[in-house]
Amino acid sequence: MSRKYFGTDGVRGRVGQMPMTPEFALKLGWAAGRVLARQAGTRVLVGKDTRRSGYLFESALEAGFAAAGVETWLLGPLPTPAVAYLTRALRAQAGVMISASHNPHYDNGVKFFSAEGDKLSDEVEAEIERLLEGALDCVPPEQMGRARRVEDAAGRYIEFCKGTFGSRSLRGLRLVVDCANGAAYKVAPAVFSELGAEVTAIGDRPDGLNINQDCGSLYPAALKATVLAQGADLGIALDGDGDRCLLVTADGREVDGDEILYVIARQRQRAASLRGPVVGTVMSNLGLQQALAECGIPFERVAVGDRYILERLKERGGILGGETSGHIICLDRAGTGDGIVAALQVLDAMLGENRTLAELVAGMRRLPQVLLNVPVQGVAKTLLHAAPVREALAAAQARLAGRGRVVLRASGTEPLIRVMVEAQEEDETRSTAEELAQAVRAAVAAAQHQCREAS
Repeated sequence: MSRKYFGTDGVRGRVGQMPMTPEFALKLGWAAGRVLARQAGTRVLVGKDTRRSGYLFESALEAGFAAAGVETWLLGPLPTPAVAYLTRALRAQAGVMISASHNPHYDNGVKFFSAEGDKLSDEVEAEIERLLEGALDCVPPEQMGRARRVEDAAGRYIEFCKGTFGSRSLRGLRLVVDCANGAAYKVAPAVFSELGAEVTAIGDRPDGLNINQDCGSLYPAALKATVLAQGADLGIALDGDGDRCLLVTADGREVDGDEILYVIARQRQRAASLRGPVVGTVMSNLGLQQALAECGIPFERVAVGDRYILERLKERGGILGGETSGHIICLDRAGTGDGIVAALQVLDAMLGENRTLAELVAGMRRLPQVLLNVPVQGVAKTLLHAAPVREALAAAQARLAGRGRVVLRASGTEPLIRVMVEAQEEDETRSTAEELAQAVRAAVAAAQHQCREAS
């Protein structure tokens, strides 16, 4: 379990570089508990996805919170947005999600939510990090925190999701839902079936090791095949912690987060409920920006990460934003990105317009886009600033000036440099991306050689 501690809505900075171990989870629970216990309320909710290591980290966090005198309410396997919602609904001081999202089972991490279901304040984060430097001291036995299971957590979240759909019914629709063998394996099929749909669930048999394995939003092949075999109206693919989704049309075409964002934005515009700009990221397809502009809908870009989208939406009074990966935020329905809620908004648009998903996305033309990942294991991501890489980037940008975009960035959760190129023509897009990726690979090889020479 070498995964680094991470979380777009949690403690960052130095802690983001610490190994995710049971010892660290124990210390983190204690440090967070000490800080939270100084404020009004001492109850923390803890949820997790289906990774086998979740049992270990859940127990370690619980012990840390108990040592700090904080009461822990255990939610069991639930999607990340469910933890955010229940933190607010149950009036807890904070929420914790144990998950590595779309990553393999051997990775794990922790994400914190404030009492309002969003990120902790910078002041709280800084205080938690400060306490991690010191020694753990346990409160007296009579002050230790207790733990309990929240037996109706799943039911509460299911009702919340159904409530975001209004009074419509899904009766007559056939859906295939791929739960990625992850946190939504129980709640997602229940939401759609209780709204009246005929649901075929796949990726709903987690064994602790098969989360995101050839299933879910990263691997939609099984979903496409099942949609076609079942003659379904729509396929829904969630990721391991249920905060993002991709869709599949009745004829087996994959619909990504940019297209989902377009469909929901148009639906909100028709309902005269769209406020502020739609917010995407630097990775959002240029075709989304162009399609929204044709509809008179303003669009803004931020850095990759749902926290940046949420910050911009709040700054600009917006309600809708998202990422190509399928992390969609509908602030008029939920306080954080939610794969189930996003899928329901698309279904609402389909029913309201009496059109198929394929018809709804026809108004957006995606520009050819190529994304290449260059491994940088053991090499600082600062090599992005190396002269050969900068020169290759400048050349690519000059070549596509006015006709496309180039994005070169370091992954926030994996040892990768991501190279993204989009342009009008597929061949030019791919060749430009390959040339830039090769420049990055050469810089990585040179840096690795220098490291070997130095050692």
